[in-house]
Formats: sequence, C-alpha cells, structure tokens
Amino acid sequence: MTPKEVLEFAKKNEVKMVDLKFMDLPGTWQHFGVPVSQLEEDSFEDGFGFDGSSIRGWQPIHASDMLVVPDPETAIMDPFASVPTLSLICNIVDPITKESYSRDPRYVARKAENYLKSTGLGDTAYFGPEAEFFILDDVRFGQNANSAFYSVDSVEGWWNSGRDEDPNLGYKPRHGGGYFPCSPTDSTAAIRVEMVLVLESIGIEVEAEHHEVATAGQAEIDMKFGPLVEMSDQLMWFKYIVKNVARNNGKTATFMPKPIFEDNGSGMHTHVSIWKDGKPLFAGDRYGGLSEMAMHFMGGILKHAPSLCALTNPTTNSYRRLVPGYEAPINLVYSSRNRSAAIRIPLYSASPKAKRLEFRTPDPTCNSYLAFSAILMAGLDGVENRIDPGEPMDKNIYGLPPEELVNIPSAPGSLEEALDNLEADHEFLLKGDVFTPDLIQMWLEYKRENEVEAIRLRPHPYEFALYFDI
Repeated sequence: MTPKEVLEFAKKNEVKMVDLKFMDLPGTWQHFGVPVSQLEEDSFEDGFGFDGSSIRGWQPIHASDMLVVPDPETAIMDPFASVPTLSLICNIVDPITKESYSRDPRYVARKAENYLKSTGLGDTAYFGPEAEFFILDDVRFGQNANSAFYSVDSVEGWWNSGRDEDPNLGYKPRHGGGYFPCSPTDSTAAIRVEMVLVLESIGIEVEAEHHEVATAGQAEIDMKFGPLVEMSDQLMWFKYIVKNVARNNGKTATFMPKPIFEDNGSGMHTHVSIWKDGKPLFAGDRYGGLSEMAMHFMGGILKHAPSLCALTNPTTNSYRRLVPGYEAPINLVYSSRNRSAAIRIPLYSASPKAKRLEFRTPDPTCNSYLAFSAILMAGLDGVENRIDPGEPMDKNIYGLPPEELVNIPSAPGSLEEALDNLEADHEFLLKGDVFTPDLIQMWLEYKRENEVEAIRLRPHPYEFALYFDI
C-alpha cells in the first residue's frame, strides 16, 4: 500500500488506534499507540518520536531521541485489539540526520537484501523458518539472593501420568513420543488450528501444523517461504499470534529452546534459497540435486557456523538444546537425510523451485532480522570465495567410532563460546555495510554482560544436589 492507501484502508475499517511496532536488538517486538487522527501521509516520512535509551542495546540517555517511521506496506488490522487498530511495522531513523539507525535489526535485513542484489549473484533470498514452541498450562519462576527455581507444567506432561486429576484420563505423550499421535493424546490440536486461522486472516500462508516430538504440548506451524525482510516481519506476527491465541485459551506459549529437561528442545529449522529473475539458482546436478552455487553457499554457512550461532542461537538456553541426542543438529556437516547434521537437503520434491538448504541449528529465540541476514551473508561469502563444504555425512553420526567422530566439527557448546567465535570471525558480516562494527560490538557487550555473566554469577539449583553435603 501507499501512504494514501493506508489512510483509506484505515477509514474503511473504522480504525480508532494505530499500533506502531518495531524490533529491539535482542529480538522482542516493542510498540506504542497513537490515535488514528495522528496518522497522516507525512507520518510515513516524518515518523513519530520516542525515547531510544529505554530500548535494550540502543541509545545512551544523552542521545535518546529517535523516530519510528511506519512502513506502509506492512499495514494490517491487529486481530487481538479491543478496538479497531491498525498495525504498522516501523523502521528506526535518527531525528537529526534522518539516516536509518545502524542498530535497527530491520535496517540490517533491508541492507542484506540490497547487498545480494549488488553482487549480481541473485535478487531474492527466500527463507522458510519452522519455529517450534511449547503450549503450557502453568509457568512459574523466581530468582532471589537466597533462592532460585522454575516450574513448568502441562496437562499433557508425561510426569503427570500418575497425578490425581479427578479423574486423570491418561493420554500423556511420553518423552520423545509427541510426533505425532492423534487426539486425545494430542490435546492442543484445536488451539493450533485457531492459530493457523488467525495467521491466515492477516495474509500469512500456512503449509502445515502438527504436534512436535516432545511431551507437554510441543508444536510446530509451518509458514510458506518468503523474501528475507517480509519473512522476518511474518515471523514476528507468528510469535505474536501464537502467544496471544494461547493466552486467550487459558494457556501460555514459549519459544524458549529447552524449557523441559530430558526431552527434545524447540529449534527453528531454516530453509533458504537464492533466486534471480524469477528462477531458482540452487537446483543442479551436484549432491542432492544442488547447484554448484548452492554447494558453495552451504560451504560458507558451515565455515562460519561457529560465529553464526551467536546470532542464530543467541541465548544461554539455546545450548541446553544443542547437545548430543534429542535430534540436535550440532554436527557442522551436511546430508540429504541425516537430521543430526547442521544442514539437510530436503528431498520431498524434485522440482527445481523446491531445491533449498535447511539449516537446522538455529532456534526461535533469535532476532530473525539479524539471524537471516547473517545466514545470507555467510552463504554469499561461500559463493564469492568458492568455499568447498567437504563430503556429505550420510552415516549415523551418533553411531560412529571415536576415531571418526573426532574429525567432525560441532557447534559451540555455550553462548560464551559462540560470542568468542563471532568476535574473531565477523568480517563477512561487514560487507556492504550490512552489519556495522558498532552493532557487532554492542551485541557482544550486551550478551556477555546481561546473559553470560548473569548466569555465571548465580548458584544453580542443581549445584545444591551435587555439592551441599560435601
């Protein structure tokens, strides 16, 4: 839509409020509202002022004034607002220079798309994320100087098979047994269907929904692939809708990768392909039906994967999932069917349009604008430098003898390790000014201070079981 069309759309839908949404650095949607009377055609250039110092990872307090500038192409009626509300996703602009803000994640994604076009290698990067999540019934946690705990519960939880539920009707999926029995074992089917219908009501095309492997309501809803910025926008709507539909049903949804011990965590397998002039470029006669370009793209991702993880798996909890077993894609190799490999080449369709890479390591706590941009930049570095991805790994990696296993590189074992890798290897992200040194430095500082050190300094509850009686 054009700005004029947005105003006509608002009038047609009798809009009362305008909700201005934008992304902070760690990856959470922020917003504020203005009455529709404040929205004019000039608003799409002049923007609306706000305090940038209160946004995580952004401005210092002495330079706090910022502008949110609505993108007219993102206009959608908010499906959860109590009054007719127009939602607009915004870009962040400096009020003095009118330049786009280097730490605005959406700006990074826009630059990544432009960089792809500037290389002449392609004009569109398509992404298809499979963001898994848990639908839970109760979540409690606390952290004080003298205590720490968490408790998550679900009527589906296997641990509740013996609980007095007056009556307990059984049908609790076992650990690793949620993929995917019918109702009544699958107790969240109706909620997932409602999520799908709300997604489709705002124009997001859904391909499938199902229960996932873990007990306790683990779920997956797959959206059709889309261009980088557009899919990043859609993923934020996806999370917003999943959380709000769950809440409206008296449940809660989390995209935290590993909320439950000894069961599969939630990943975000990310499908990616490059197209040019409406034609797919990843189909060819190499391994798995890939083109030479796709092989080199894959080589770039595998080479830079240890540093990519700082953006695609950006939480300390991410590395509770990235451990051997539980189908965790920790091995930095590729395969057509091996799901423990970091990259899989799906073989569901022989169509060239369906030929793509599936990077299985990321999880849904990532800031999608930054993560997708980083994946693209790593892959393009592979194409530009003709990086060989090596030989495929079609064996059962977990069944390999130690002398073979030692030669297989693996993903970082902690957020701290991933951040160290990013600090040492980020030149590929700086090409075309897509990422800036100042953004990389802020990301490292923020993550180390607010997450790595915060976790390191606190006693862990399990340490009492290990050490209290020593």
